[in-house]
Amino acid sequence: MYSEMVTLQIMDTIFYEAQRQGRISFYLTSNGEEAINIASAAALSMDDIVLPQYREPGVLLWRGFTLQEFANQCFGNKLDYGKGRQMPIHYGSNRLNYFTVSSPIATQLPHAVGAAYSLKMDKKDACAITYFGDGGTSEGDFHAALNFAAVMEAPVIFFCRNNGWAISTPTTEQFRSDGVVIRGQAYGIRGIRVDGNDALAVYSAIHAAREMAVTEGRPILVEALTYRVGHHSTSDDSTKYRPVDEIEHWRTARDPISRYRKWVQGNDWWSDAEESELRSRVRKELLQAIQVAERMPKPPVTELFTDVYDKIPSNLHEQEQLLRDTIMRHPADYPTDVPV
Repeated sequence: MYSEMVTLQIMDTIFYEAQRQGRISFYLTSNGEEAINIASAAALSMDDIVLPQYREPGVLLWRGFTLQEFANQCFGNKLDYGKGRQMPIHYGSNRLNYFTVSSPIATQLPHAVGAAYSLKMDKKDACAITYFGDGGTSEGDFHAALNFAAVMEAPVIFFCRNNGWAISTPTTEQFRSDGVVIRGQAYGIRGIRVDGNDALAVYSAIHAAREMAVTEGRPILVEALTYRVGHHSTSDDSTKYRPVDEIEHWRTARDPISRYRKWVQGNDWWSDAEESELRSRVRKELLQAIQVAERMPKPPVTELFTDVYDKIPSNLHEQEQLLRDTIMRHPADYPTDVPV
């Protein structure tokens, strides 16, 4: 778990720098929320279905998504499973039971209930888990999903990362309740509140939540209290709406990686030499993956029009031809590395 938390941190740092260099168009980090990502993933079964928001790449990392696969998606090359159609960080993997990230907030919550109910109908020894931020609880889909899950007794874990901020909107401007977990009671759903910066506590909470969801066939609402140390995304400057010293306090004094390292190293399971070797190796692997992803050809223009209809309708054929004609007339306005 500790190694994967460090890997996630390094991945975030390097991809963030790649965006700042103009090599990818967008990025979003999980800084300060590494324990939530990795520890929750470790407590799940590979048969459990994950419906993420967008700040949970560590769950995918834990399940076996490679650094090369992450790089392929961020660069939108021909090996990207989304065929270059999505923004960077919108990962997905059928192989790893990880639904593709979708930007609209909280839309994945009702989907998770449906997926969980299908597992129940098939008598599977598994559950669904869906992740969302505190801002997601301000959406109607949150309430619809909780009621849906309670009534249908679906084996689903609702995991709220309460990191204090929905972009620039603090929780004080979103609700007056005692956090998020209390809301489950109104729908007849059990709740667990946990310190999201304590990896062992998160693991224990999700392990218990999964046991209840699977064996009792019921939904659980988990609220992990944490702090979004990074900016919301590369399109945001969080110093415009919150104090720098507050950010620095959480980055240093409350850092989940440093906290977990003290415990691991205190048990003589880790050393400074192993730390240096890990960080050096992961950085080298990721830089190599980025170089490969960057050189890889892009998906052809044709892929813009496939995978929705079994047989492409005439209007899409017309649009494709119009696009090709436009590219031929104005080649300087289109990227040269996308096959026409």
